[in-house]
Amino acid sequence: MAQEPLAQRGSVLHIYDFRVLPGREAEFIALFEAFDYGDDNPMHKSPAQRKDGVLCRDSTDPQRFFLIAEWASIAEHAAILPVLKAMQPQFLSLIEGGAAAFKPKYVDVVSSTPEHILQKASAE
Repeated sequence: MAQEPLAQRGSVLHIYDFRVLPGREAEFIALFEAFDYGDDNPMHKSPAQRKDGVLCRDSTDPQRFFLIAEWASIAEHAAILPVLKAMQPQFLSLIEGGAAAFKPKYVDVVSSTPEHILQKASAE
């Protein structure tokens, strides 16, 4: 059993589901990482971000990507997103539909493995 839940009950996840222009996937990943791990990403400056995001690629469709992260509140993330888009990071230009297509679906975390279960599993 995994020793840490992906997210905590009471948090929210943002889940972006988007496609990258054909043949530009490697370039997109490089540009995304340069921005995301750089000093200017406004998302990383918010105390409402509980866990840093992960960029995932569909295993059957190389143009389809997902970006998922844990936040304390939808409002906090939604307030920062326009700031990020106004910065016009280069990776947005490689998304089919551009910045307009880079929009999250928000989901509430309603269950995660309780700590006592995690501790029991790690002791076994």
